[in-house]
Amino acid sequence: MAHQDSVGGRPGTTQLLTTLERLLGIEAVNLDVALNAACTLIGDALGADKVDAMLHDADSDSLVAVGTSHTPLGYKQHAIGMHRLPLVNGGREAEVYRTGRSYATGHADQDPEQLRGVTDGLGVRSTIIVPLRVGGVCRGVFLAASARPDFFAADDLPFLDAVAHWVGMVAHRTELIERITIEAEAQGRRLAADDLITTLAHDLGNLIAPIKGRIDLVQRRALREGRERDRQDMAAAALAVDRLMLLMRDLLDSSRLEQGLFALETHPADLAELVRDTGAALATPQTPVCVEAPQELVLTLDASRIRQALENLVGNAIKHAPAGTPVTISVSVDRASDQAAAWAEVTIADEGPGIPPELLPRLFDRFVRGPDSTGLGLGLYLASRIAEAHGGTLTADSEPSAGTRFTLALPFDDCEDAVTAPASSSI
Repeated sequence: MAHQDSVGGRPGTTQLLTTLERLLGIEAVNLDVALNAACTLIGDALGADKVDAMLHDADSDSLVAVGTSHTPLGYKQHAIGMHRLPLVNGGREAEVYRTGRSYATGHADQDPEQLRGVTDGLGVRSTIIVPLRVGGVCRGVFLAASARPDFFAADDLPFLDAVAHWVGMVAHRTELIERITIEAEAQGRRLAADDLITTLAHDLGNLIAPIKGRIDLVQRRALREGRERDRQDMAAAALAVDRLMLLMRDLLDSSRLEQGLFALETHPADLAELVRDTGAALATPQTPVCVEAPQELVLTLDASRIRQALENLVGNAIKHAPAGTPVTISVSVDRASDQAAAWAEVTIADEGPGIPPELLPRLFDRFVRGPDSTGLGLGLYLASRIAEAHGGTLTADSEPSAGTRFTLALPFDDCEDAVTAPASSSI
C-alpha cells in the first residue's frame, strides 16, 4: 500500500497486519459465526457501512451472504432479502464471481449494471467487490459497501483483496473443522452402535443356545414316541432358531469388520465343492439351483467365510427369484493376459426383478436394504467384505426386470493342474 500507517481513518500496512492477525485469531467451528466475525472485523477496519462474505449456493444458483458485519445496513440487507442474490438477476456481485475480476465504484447509483435493490433498497453509493477463494477455488465474493459517495480510497481495493485471501483461509479452516467434527460425531455413534450390537448379539447368542438344545431334545423325544405333528412343529422351531443364530453371527461379524477385528484362517480348499454344497443346502422345490463348475478347483482361502459369503449371495438370489425359475451358479477361471495369475470367479444369477438403479451405488454398504427386503441389510455387505479380505472383489450387474448377476472373484495362482473337466448339476 502507498502509506505505512493509517491516514484519515484508512487502513495502512500496520493496520493490515493487525487485521490479518485478528482474522487468524478467529476461533469458530461454525462457518456462519466465523464469517460474521471476519466481516465485522473488516467493517471496523474500513469504517464501512456493510461488509459481506457471499458464497455461491449451487441449489439455488445464488450468492448468499453467509457472513455479514453487525451494522445497521447489514441488518437491513437481511430484512429486505438482499442477502441472497440469484445469479440470473445479474449485478456486479455476479459479474465478479463469474469473471474473477475485482470491481470498485464511488457512484453505484450511476452504474446501470448495479442491482436496484443494492442502490435503491440499501442506498449503497460506494462499493468494493473482490473474488472470495476458499481452498484455491472461487466460491463467492467479498465486498464492502458505504452509503457515502466516493467513500473508499484507492488503497482500499488491494487491502480488501488481501483480506479476502485470508478470509478464504478462515472459511476453509472452519469448513475442515466442521467436517472433522461431523465425521468424529458419526464415528462415535458408529462405535457406540457397534458396541451395542456386539453386546446384544453375544447375550442373545448365550440365551438362544439352551433354547436350541431344548428344541432338539423335544424333537428327538417326539420322534421316539411317534408324535409326528409335534416333531414337525419342533423342526420348524429349530429352523427359526437357526436363522436367528445366523443373524446373530452376521451382526457380530459386521461389528468385527467395522472395528478391524475380522481375521481369516486360510488353507487349501475346493471352491467348486463349496459351491455345490451351498447350492444343495439352499435349493428349494420352488427354486432349484443349477451349478456349473469344474470337478475340482483348489484355492487358499477361509472355507467357512467363503461358505458364509456364498450362503448370503445364493440365499439372496433364491429370495428374489420368481417361483419356478432357477438360480444358476457358475464357477470358472479367468486367466490374466500374462498367464502368471488367474482369478477364480463364482457367478450367481437369478431371473428376478433386478435391483433398483438408485440402490446399486450403495448395494454393499452396511444396513442397506431393497424395497422388498425383510433382512437387516448385512448379507451383501458381509459377502463383499469377505471377498475383500481374501484380496478379491464382489460386483453386481442388474437391470430392472432382467435379473441380477453377482460375481465373486478370488485371486488364484498356480492353477494349471487344479482344474479338471467341468461338471454340471441341477439341485
